Amino acid sequence: MTYSNRTLRRALGLGLLAVSLGTGCMAASDGAAFEGDGVGAGVAQGGAQDFGQFRAIIDAGGLPGPETLDDVGFFNEHKIELPPADCGDDICLHGELGVMGNMINGSNCTLVMLGMNTPIDPATAPRLPLNLAIAVDTSGSMSGEPIDYVREGLYRMLDDLGPDDRVSLIAFDDQASMVVQSVGGDDPELTLGIGSLRAGGRTNIYDGLRMAYETVEAHADPERQNRVILLSDGEATTGITSSARLVEMSTAYNSEGYSLSTIGMGESFDPELMRNLAEKGAGAFYFLEDPAAVQEVFEEEVNTFLVPLARDVRVSLTVDPGYTLRAIYGTKQAQAWGNVGQIDIPSLQLAHRVAVEDVEGGRRGGGGAIIAELVPRDPSLVEEPGTVGSISMQWDEPGTDQSHTTNVKITSALQPGETPEGGLFSFGGVEKGFVMLNIYAGFEMAAVRSSYGDLAGARGVLVPLAEQVEAWLADSPDLDIEDDLSYIRKFRFLGRIREPRAVLRGRGFGSPGDGWAGAARTRARRRCPGRALREPGAGAREQAPTGVRT
Repeated sequence: MTYSNRTLRRALGLGLLAVSLGTGCMAASDGAAFEGDGVGAGVAQGGAQDFGQFRAIIDAGGLPGPETLDDVGFFNEHKIELPPADCGDDICLHGELGVMGNMINGSNCTLVMLGMNTPIDPATAPRLPLNLAIAVDTSGSMSGEPIDYVREGLYRMLDDLGPDDRVSLIAFDDQASMVVQSVGGDDPELTLGIGSLRAGGRTNIYDGLRMAYETVEAHADPERQNRVILLSDGEATTGITSSARLVEMSTAYNSEGYSLSTIGMGESFDPELMRNLAEKGAGAFYFLEDPAAVQEVFEEEVNTFLVPLARDVRVSLTVDPGYTLRAIYGTKQAQAWGNVGQIDIPSLQLAHRVAVEDVEGGRRGGGGAIIAELVPRDPSLVEEPGTVGSISMQWDEPGTDQSHTTNVKITSALQPGETPEGGLFSFGGVEKGFVMLNIYAGFEMAAVRSSYGDLAGARGVLVPLAEQVEAWLADSPDLDIEDDLSYIRKFRFLGRIREPRAVLRGRGFGSPGDGWAGAARTRARRRCPGRALREPGAGAREQAPTGVRT
């Protein structure tokens, strides 16, 4: 690996990471460039929630609950530059190192970023024909904009279906009904069926989802992708309403090879149910916050989440005894103990963005990354000088019986704990990944604090975060981080509203129950150990962004 030392001009001196990661890590940039392609499609993990609901709540003047955030989904809205995807496989794994000093107390921060990209062009990527069942919630809670969004999205989706695809359409309210059964993707019957969808009644998700699975099972074909898409506000009100029972039923079908993606919308949206279903179903999870999101999800993302790259992915990270593996961020099923980490990913799919500037269709589809935090130990414990660790990844190729393995070695000329004055990054994307992680941690901390009424505490996180991200952007312009900053600014001014007229907590308007709040605090303690962030100085006045009431 080739390293570049960097001279500090501005520091992202985030005490946040002292809270979120248990260390005082911070990034710095002098705007230097790193050689690499800078373009090419990333690889996304199935089951990720996107950032849409969080954005929609803030844009509506509400306070988002922590359950509306998901590190995998948030990371996926960031296009991280990686070395070229020239490994000779459909998936290229990169292990990049970042070493930097805490500008508050000078302590060392060592991060390993696991990034994946592909030489496949999303615009021309071939895919297997589909055996697809679409289950659409047509209950009364979907009336108005939600059902309009669904119809518009499905019409857009038809443009990407062909005569070789077999598509079924199921509607459900109090009960499930077959609207169109297993017709070609270009059959006019589909257009008529979509136009006939009307909202009314209660929400029987269980029966609608089960009918969709049964339909896919009845027409199952090993030469096709056997897949279900569920479109709903995710709030079951009749039939079997237990989320555990729903997930259990869905998981049983997933084990037979029938995957599931979920698309949510509406004010009473239940993100935890829809996220759990997608995670177990090795699919994707989206929220339609506005008409632009409809276009983005159904025109851009559908093309890529219907192109699976890998299944049953197993990643092993081993670090030299000179380090301890403290934590892994940006993936769901990860374990870390001692100097060993294990990550299981049900599926990997194409991420449609091919460059940081590729945001015309929206930020979704960046691909993101997985970030591991290392804690340096005594240099005398190093077994292999110059080696930080190694990464091994195995995966199964969808639709075949082929398995693949790739190995990456992470090297460094530094001793464990040695921190160059300007920091050291093996590739520029590591630094953006670090900033991205800080922003996610700040959003989650602010959401947890505001969820139990500590609005001043939430602002105590967001105000310094905004200042430090602004300083980083001055030297490192980046469209993803600039958009993140706009929501940091909006969120921090919501903390001045003493009695919000409507506080959205993930499930729409109103306050969460005790179980929800307790779960949020548990997540916060697990992800955000360490010291409290210092409150900003009193008496500071700020100008609110346009459209935010103060």
